[in-house]
Parts: sequence; C-alpha cells; structure tokens
Amino acid sequence: MGEIEDGEADHITTDVQGQKCALVCECTAPESVNGKDNLPFLNAVLKNPVCKLYRFPTSDNKWMRIREQMSESILSFHIPKELISLHIKEDLCRNQELKELGELSPHWDNLRKNVLTHCDQMVNMYQDILTELSKETGSSFKSSSSKGEKTLEFVPVNLHLQRMHVHSPHLKDALYDVITVGAPAAHFQGFKNGGLRKLLHRFEMERRNTGYQFIYYSPENTAKAKEVLSNINQLQPLIATHADLLLNSASQHSPDSLKNSLKMLSEKTELFVHAFKDQLVRSALLALYTARPGGVLKKPPSPKNSTEESCPQDPPPLMRRQDSIPHHSDYDEEEWDRVWASVGKSLNCIIATVDKLIERDGGSEGGGDGSKDGEEDPSLVDSIITHPREDWYEQLYPLILTLKDCMGEVVNRAKQSLTFVLLQELAYSLPQCLMLTLRRDIVFSQALAGLVCGFIIKLHTSLHDPGFLQQLHTVGLIVQYEGLLSTYSDEIGMLEDMAVGISDLKKVAFKIIEAKSNDVLPVITGRREHYVVEVKLPARMFEALPLQIKEGQLLHVYPVLFNVGINEQQTLAERFGDVSLQESINQENFELLKEYYTIFMEKMPPDYISHFQEQNDLKGLLENLHQNIQAKKRKNVEIMWLAATICRKLNGIRFTCCKSAKDRTSMSVTLEQCSILRDEHQLHKDFFIRALDCMRRQTQGALSESDDPETGCLTDNKPTSRHFYPVALLLVSSHLLVVWLILSLALLLAKYQ
Repeated sequence: MGEIEDGEADHITTDVQGQKCALVCECTAPESVNGKDNLPFLNAVLKNPVCKLYRFPTSDNKWMRIREQMSESILSFHIPKELISLHIKEDLCRNQELKELGELSPHWDNLRKNVLTHCDQMVNMYQDILTELSKETGSSFKSSSSKGEKTLEFVPVNLHLQRMHVHSPHLKDALYDVITVGAPAAHFQGFKNGGLRKLLHRFEMERRNTGYQFIYYSPENTAKAKEVLSNINQLQPLIATHADLLLNSASQHSPDSLKNSLKMLSEKTELFVHAFKDQLVRSALLALYTARPGGVLKKPPSPKNSTEESCPQDPPPLMRRQDSIPHHSDYDEEEWDRVWASVGKSLNCIIATVDKLIERDGGSEGGGDGSKDGEEDPSLVDSIITHPREDWYEQLYPLILTLKDCMGEVVNRAKQSLTFVLLQELAYSLPQCLMLTLRRDIVFSQALAGLVCGFIIKLHTSLHDPGFLQQLHTVGLIVQYEGLLSTYSDEIGMLEDMAVGISDLKKVAFKIIEAKSNDVLPVITGRREHYVVEVKLPARMFEALPLQIKEGQLLHVYPVLFNVGINEQQTLAERFGDVSLQESINQENFELLKEYYTIFMEKMPPDYISHFQEQNDLKGLLENLHQNIQAKKRKNVEIMWLAATICRKLNGIRFTCCKSAKDRTSMSVTLEQCSILRDEHQLHKDFFIRALDCMRRQTQGALSESDDPETGCLTDNKPTSRHFYPVALLLVSSHLLVVWLILSLALLLAKYQ
C-alpha cells in the first residue's frame, strides 16, 4: 500500500516470546484510494489528516494491514456561513413582502409593525453571527469546549472523518468511513425547557387554541404558503425570459426556434398556473380581504358551497379551522378564478397564433403542446392574423404583453394573500416563534454540515462504481445516524434537538455540477423548507457521471436516527426515569428505513437487486432490527450494530454521534471497526480484544510505559486501558456498573477519612 514509505513510522512492534504483535505506525501522508486525480477534490474539504497503521493476523495465520485515518473538514465552518447568508436573504425578502402587503386595518397593521421590528432584530443577529464566523481562522473544527459559545452556535462539534482502509491477503481492499460529530443541538440556548421536539409540539398546541385576533393555519398550510411563494419567485422571471425568447424567435422568422421557445414557455406557464390550484390561496385571499380597512365581519364562510361553486375539481379545504376565517358579504369569490384563468387563456391564444403563423408559412405541424389547457378565443386570434406576410413579432407582441399583465395581476394578489398567511405564524407569540426558528436553524446547520461532508466523501469514494451512481439518481442515499445520548437530564433536550435536526435533512437535495474554477466548495440555494446543495466536480470526474446526474437531476437523501444510551446516566434513566423518547424515535425511524428499502427494491434493476440478495439478507436484517426495537431491552447495542450493517449493505452514509463526539463515539467506532475486521476480513479470533485495545489506546492518546511497543509486545493477558473498563462493564451489564460505583465510593470515603 505504500503507507510506511509515505510517512514516518513512530512505533513498530516485533514478535516477542512467540507472540504475534500489531504493527503500529504513525504517519501524516494523505491516502490515495481511487487515484491521485481525485485527491485535489477530496483535499479541498478535508484537512489535517492523522494516520495510524496496524498489522493484525488473520484466521489462516496471514497478515492484514489496516490504515486508520482521521481528518478534519473545512465544511464545519463553510456550510454554516453559506446557510446563514441564505437565511438573511430569505428573511430580508419576507420582510419586504410584509411591507408590501398593502393597507391593513389598525389591528393587523400594528401586528405587522411589531413583527417587522422583531424580524429586523433577527436579521441583524444573523448578520453579526456571520461576521464573527468570517473572522474565524486556524482550526477547521469546533472543539467540545466551545460548544456553548454563542458565535459558534451554527458550527457542528468535532466534525471528523474516521476512515479505515483494509488490505487483506485474500480479499479485495475495502474502505469503511464513519463521520463522527457531536449531536446537533443548541447548547448555548440550553435545555431547561426541553429540546425542539417538545418545544415545537407545545408551541403548535398553544397556537391551535389562539384567540380571535389571529387566524390559525396548520404547519402544513404555512409550509405550503412558503412553497407557493418560492415557486412564484422562481417561475415569474423564467416565464418572462421565455416570452422574450419567443419574441426574438419571431423577429428572426425561424419556425423551429419559434416552436422550441413556445414549448419552454408553455411548460413554465403550466407550472405557474398549477401552483395556484390550491384551496389555501382562495382562503388566504378571503382572509386578507376582511383585514383591509373598513372590512366588516359577517357570517362565517361555508367551505362546502364556496368550493363547489368556484372550483368543483379542487380538493377539500386544507384549513383545520375554517370558522376562524372571517367572511365578507361583498367578497366576490369568483373574481380570483377569473384572474387566475386569464393566464391560461392568454397562453392558449399565443399557442394558437404560433400554430397559424407556422401553418401559413408552410412550416411543419407544431407548437400546440399546451392547447389542451383550454380553448383560445377565436375572434382574438383571427383579428390578429389578418395578413400572412405580416411580421410575426408584431402579431405576437400584444399577446405576450397580455400574458405578462395577467401574470403580474395573479402574482400580486397571490403574494399578498400568502404573505398574510405567514404573518399569522409570526404574529402569535412573537419572541417564542422567532426563538424557535433560531434554534431550529442552529440545529439544522450543524446537521447539514455533517451531511454535506459525508455526501462529498461518499461520492468521492464511489465515483467509479456504476451501481452506486445508478442507485444515487434512481433511489437516493440512506443516511444513518447512530446516537449514543442518554435519556436523562440535559441529554434529553439534546436528543430532542437532534431528532428534529436530522428529520429536517429530508428537505435537502443534492445537485452535482461541473466546477468552472479551482473553487470546488459546495454552494447552497433554496429556502428553509427546501434546500439544494450544489456539489462541484472537476471536469474529468464530472464527465464520468451518468447522463441523468449531469443534466442536473436532484439527488435525495433519506436520513434515519437510531439512538441507544450507553453511559451511566442511561442506567439511571432506565431504572428511575423514562426511555419512551428513545423508543419512539427508534420506532419512527425504523419505518423510514423500511420505506427506503421498499423503494430500493422497486426501483433498482433486478440484476442489481439479485446481487444484493446473494450477498446480504437485507430483509432478515430488517426483521431482526425490528424485533430488537420491539424488545425494549436495556442498552440494546444490537440495534446500533444492525442499523450500521444495513446502512453499509445499502451503500449508505454512516454517522456516529454523542454529546461531544469523544469518549462514547470513539468507543463505538473502534468496536465497529474491529467487528468488521472479524466478520468481513477474517481477523483471528484470539486477537479481537488485542486489536480493539490497540485501536482504543491510540485513540486515547499517549501510551503508558508498560504499553511502549519498544519494550515489549501486546500479550494475551495484558489488561486493557483503564478508561475502557467502565465502558465495557456498562455495555455488558448495568448491575456490574452499580457494583463498580459503590466500590469506587467506598474507596474515596476510606481515602479521605
């Protein structure tokens, strides 16, 4: 492999008294796995690698070589800065939309002013945090001692790549990656009132019972309003651009170009019209109408009648409390339908005009893809096309102008009404609402930094695996988080934060683009409800990707979290507290994992699935995992091992998290690595404990005098490191831990007496 030649060996053990000993070296040379061409890309996100080299015997008395590497990631700071910049842009846009809401009655106007004041303060806070983060230099990760610092709230704790490269005599070389990171949590905010899972539930329950001065919209409706607003902001300029391209094609008198431009215009306009086909927009227009000055509240609306009369094909109203929306007797509910439909009619006129222009010009049949949306106005079209030789531009220009005017009217009304929906969310319990948003942004930022790091590393490692690339764009990737938090004291709040932060990663999609410069750092676009992470690849690597990925297809991830507390606090929680939070999280995420497995089996080709079935009994592993979750056994570490195995079998991304990604995390990772060496690479059964001890001693730092490889070897009866024994006892039996605690207390009392 070239490890020793690439680095300097610090410690080498030899055979002493017939005992085969581990070869332990330390080096600083980077690792090349898939060729040196890929190193600049990986080195752009990983820094300061620390490498250890080991040699262990196999079951047939041969030697396997292991290279263990731990690296920091500059994405620890890059991703939070990208995300905060995006939040500032989004919040400034929302504040401007609130200001442009128009004239409101005194009650609503005062609420708007109050909301704007608090939102401006939040923007200023985000700008200050971004400024402080930009000043950070030196270390590329946040240490556990800094997890309570306000200026570093958005940065994950101890984000590292832990990589094991195995070279065995009979099997193919293999890589095993685990991303280690502190549990995503708002440490500076504290956990006195719990974490996000509890706080969001409590906030939503209180908001349901709000008074008359607010209108309740469910979280689903609020998210829908944000989605429609985002679609409006994206589609309106695109439609305007395609309309101008259509006019440009008309001025050039090019039938083929005209048909292509019309096709793009039709597709975007249809998406635009479809975005407003929702009862929420109609309900929001009604609510905003009554909030205008002089609005008189009359009888409550009758959702059934209004729905049947205005749009019989629409789904039932999404509002959970329709009676909270006031109704004005003079409000014309059909006016919105007329304005909304005018966009489709304008498009149909353009389509019919283009068809007749091309037909009279002797061109081929074309352009009528969108005519199914409705019937064009024949009198309008015939009045425009009166002379076959008349300039195409002059004939299409008034129709394009009409389309833009109709679209502008729809956008203006829809933006104001949906912004009014967002005002309801912000107006209720202003400080609490914004603080929850801040907390959720903090936790999500930490989770996203780890996810992007893991995705880029996985992409780099599997770039030359066609099966993985097909799975990536066909199904997506499973992302498995192994949590080691207890359900006791502050760690309950951390687990609640972590559960919400990881669940929010479902809103993230990845897009791979070609790098146009040496800057290959990822870029984040989108909004709080939908993010797109653009991963840049050098040209040579980009060309090797499947066509679907190169064309910009969004790549999705499926995050799952399985938590098993293993420390002494978990012993107290299981004996005297409540572990229902852990049980519910594991059960919920098992259903998500099962759903991914179902999609995987449905969408992947049969030959690929048959290969999986031959190598791994995934169905059996899933059933075993489900049985262990249902068993509710104390400190059931089998859940962690099964979930990790399933993730590796499915080409997923592995994470291991505890409070600070130190002791518990290192114990779990080293145990997993040795288990892999035993189960997958035929590690000699008599050397499992010694290999585990060797890796953990290196993890913990300096060697004691009796551990010095230069004075001897690791004998079979040699005790493990003293830090390992309490954790090992804890993993084996909580009863032994209680005995150990009692004896330790007795020794302390005897010492000080």
